[in-house]
Amino acid sequence: MTTDYLALARSLAHSLHLQVPPIAVCLTNHVPAGVPAFTGRAPAGCVFWQEAARGAFATSAGDHDLCAIGTFTHNLDATAAHEADRRDALRVFADLGYVRPQDIPLIPVLAERRRHVVYAPLAATPLPPDVVVLFVRAAQTLVLVEAAESVDGGRPPAMGRPACAVVPQVVNQNAAALSLGCCGARAYLDVLADDVAIFALPGARLDAYAARIVELAKANSVLAAFHTLRRQDVEAGGNPTVKQSLERLSAR
Repeated sequence: MTTDYLALARSLAHSLHLQVPPIAVCLTNHVPAGVPAFTGRAPAGCVFWQEAARGAFATSAGDHDLCAIGTFTHNLDATAAHEADRRDALRVFADLGYVRPQDIPLIPVLAERRRHVVYAPLAATPLPPDVVVLFVRAAQTLVLVEAAESVDGGRPPAMGRPACAVVPQVVNQNAAALSLGCCGARAYLDVLADDVAIFALPGARLDAYAARIVELAKANSVLAAFHTLRRQDVEAGGNPTVKQSLERLSAR
């Protein structure tokens, strides 16, 4: 059965009130016909998430060349010069105490190497996505964490630097993850404001996540109204029972 990614994208955007459309990240060895190659230069691989909101494009290892850590997390083929650049970056990180040598094995890396990464709006993805990236605020993250608990059977990890490591984390574990970003991603991405984080879902189970998100978004909306009314009544000196609060909610 063909997955309707347009419908899933609309469902996620509507239920979560997303300001940026869901982004599909597709790891592949073959770029589909009609998908253009990325043109230009990107200072970091996470920038492709933002660019993908405009339309689909394909990247190769060379397009990620300015991102010494992104090519590491995405297990992309690298030249000797690029490896040297990565060593220089890690040396600076170590000197700052940002990424110490003992921290490196803890950074998720894609288990399988692919030649290309295709990025696209989920609504128009040319391939089944390996990962779906969402830019969310705290209230939206609440629903996503609750949905992930239901679908994954456990709580999603909250990850720090590097932001791009959320992709291999989700792919390797086939489970959702929250990334709080990193200082680099927050410098490069206009959409990653101070109150925005990254939530990533495994594409293979997107139907299940979307269905649970719809249910939980509706439930949270109703319960938020319920608790707002109870607060008003209590602050006004009342002592409402749950039944009374429910009746008041129904009467609105």
